[in-house]
Amino acid sequence: MKLQVTQENLNRSLSTVARVANSRNALPILANVLLRTVNNRLSMSATNLDIAITDYLGAKVDKEGSITIPARLLQDFVGSLPGGVIELELKDSKLHIKTDHYKSVINGVSAEDFPDMPDIENGTQWSVAGPALKKALQQVAFAASNDESRPVLTGVFLHTVEGRLYMAATDSYRLAEKDLGPSDQEISLLIPVSAMQDLQRIVSDFTGQVEVTHDTQQVLFRVGDVDLVARLIEGKYPDYRRLVPAGFQTTALLKRSEFINVTKVSSLFARESAGSVTVEVDEGAGELKIHAVASQLGENDAAAKADITGGGSITLNSRYLLDALQAFGGDSVQFCFNGKLEATMLQDLTADDYLHIIMPLKS
Repeated sequence: MKLQVTQENLNRSLSTVARVANSRNALPILANVLLRTVNNRLSMSATNLDIAITDYLGAKVDKEGSITIPARLLQDFVGSLPGGVIELELKDSKLHIKTDHYKSVINGVSAEDFPDMPDIENGTQWSVAGPALKKALQQVAFAASNDESRPVLTGVFLHTVEGRLYMAATDSYRLAEKDLGPSDQEISLLIPVSAMQDLQRIVSDFTGQVEVTHDTQQVLFRVGDVDLVARLIEGKYPDYRRLVPAGFQTTALLKRSEFINVTKVSSLFARESAGSVTVEVDEGAGELKIHAVASQLGENDAAAKADITGGGSITLNSRYLLDALQAFGGDSVQFCFNGKLEATMLQDLTADDYLHIIMPLKS
């Protein structure tokens, strides 16, 4: 293998791919990144057996070949080089890296020992706009659980309902759902949140169509020159739509920035009580009030003006409330609930494609 590639492209590709490589895996070669020439381009791949990422970048290929190299070392080394052209040449399982002022040799491991990259044959295919997918991931993925004892809840659920595609995630204490628009496919995919977080980084600046291919075991997201393949989570996702109340007795419409500010201030006094704050909606005063108590420090009351129907109070986790408020994009947000023991819903009335549910705490 012998080729030339720019430092900028190689560094960008390694930043995309190398994060999947895992030095703590039982298979040492999974800490490596696979370099190989494909159709006069350089292919960079890494996998942890659940997620695989491949990036194809332009290169001047003089000689075909392949090798695996320690991902962390290669990424740190290439990231430290100045911009310009880098020459890569493979000699006897050693990768020679040369620029105008640097010359290094990194010991590699044969590509034959690297796991085969996943391939999906005869899968279902569809596409989604990159900016829409990015927004959905920002608004939904954080609500998934990290509790491995309930693997189904560690996934992000992509599914269709009545001809529309939805993305949802829940950890059983909160739920986020995003409407991605119409779909003519029947889709039901439960994807590890770790894969979706990688996808969120990959799609960050992508403005084209993301091509999706899946079968019953894995899903492929093609984002320009980058492929991400993830193994699907087995199991039935809970019927989360039962959590969404049909109507509400109490609603408060207020500026999102003011709601964030009063929640942030109150959360400082809620640390001792695991983030517990009491949200009171006062129709007479036209205010949403948040009360927090810290037995060792004191207590805090904060209020924001709101357009209110009904009234009452509910106890919530302030961190969950902040996460939800920061996920919205509009200037205003509507806060709705029925009673102290029922789910609370937040939504943006100007864009009804996203909702967030938070379960109450026992007060």
